[in-house]
Parts: sequence; structure tokens; C-alpha cells
Amino acid sequence: MNTQPCVFVVDDDDAVRDSLGLVFETASLAYQTFASAECFLESYCPEQPGCLVLDVNMPGLDGHELQAELIRRHIHLPIIFLTAYGDIPMTVRAMKAGAVDFLTKPVSTELLLDRVQAALQSEINTQAQAIKGLNRLSGLTSRELEIMGMVVAGLTNKEIARRLGISHRTVEIHRAKVMEKTGATNLLELARIYEACRI
Repeated sequence: MNTQPCVFVVDDDDAVRDSLGLVFETASLAYQTFASAECFLESYCPEQPGCLVLDVNMPGLDGHELQAELIRRHIHLPIIFLTAYGDIPMTVRAMKAGAVDFLTKPVSTELLLDRVQAALQSEINTQAQAIKGLNRLSGLTSRELEIMGMVVAGLTNKEIARRLGISHRTVEIHRAKVMEKTGATNLLELARIYEACRI
């Protein structure tokens, strides 16, 4: 797996792809460009960390549709929209769906690089958390993992005991072991570890 973060540029305008490529190359960032959302989907490997610089108005799948498709495929790639035709409703829609930024062309090189580098750093941090979380989870038994999932889903000890056909006390013991082995000090931290690993 390639862990080097990459900037994925999806824009149907050749000149925009070339100029953005030059910006990222000058900043020593790995990048790939795609003329359409379909081309990007065909070649993207979900394990590849990075961020997506995405145009809105494109033939075929537009930027919003690509964003929706990535969500449907459970691909958590930070998206920075970059469009010449942005408006407030469009921005709100993109941000509500999870985009990290919405920029309007023309955009300054400094601003674009600042936002892209922030998104890449966030991806690197998320990846590090996932690795850390996986290391923490590797010591859990299958029963502890099962109980962890139910705890994170909000089930009480009694509900878990009833579902698994075990005693309330046994659930408490397993739950205490899960907290101890993962190093989580509260339920929110446990949920973050669980989510970071995307079990």
C-alpha cells in the first residue's frame, strides 16, 4: 500500500488540471489528475490517503454526484471543491455532505496550498489514529470486540447481556477489559478508536 498522501484533481478543463498540477509539483506534493469523475472512480484505490480537489460542473457525474458516490462506497477522502460557479446553496450542500472546503476560481496559490496541506495533514493524523487503534484492538478477544461494538452502539450492559445470553456481571467484566486494553478513559474515546478503525 502506498502511504504517501496524494492530491487527486478532478476537473474537465485541461488548462485547470495543468495549472493545478504545476502548483502541486512546485510544492513537492504527489498528485494525479483526472478529466472526469468516472476516470477517478475507475482508478482510485480506497487505501490511498490524500485529498480530492474537485470541480462541481462537469459532464457525466458532476462534483456533487461524485461526492455522493464516495459516501455510498464508504470512501472517506477529504474533498475541497474548486469551482468557477459557486453560490451559497451549493457551498452549504457540499459542506453538509462533508466537504472540508469550497473555494471559487480563481483562487490564490497560497490559499489553495494552505487548504490542501491542512486536508492532507488531517488524513495523515486519521491514518495514524487508525493504526494506533488497530494496535489497541489487536489484543481484544472476539467476544470483547463484539461487546465493544454494542457499547459504542449505545446498548446498556443489561441489553448486551440479554442479546448475548450471558450475565450482566460478565458483560461488566468484558467491558472493563475493553476499556483497559484500548486505553480508552470514556465512552467517547472508545467510540473514536472504534470509528478510526472502521470496523
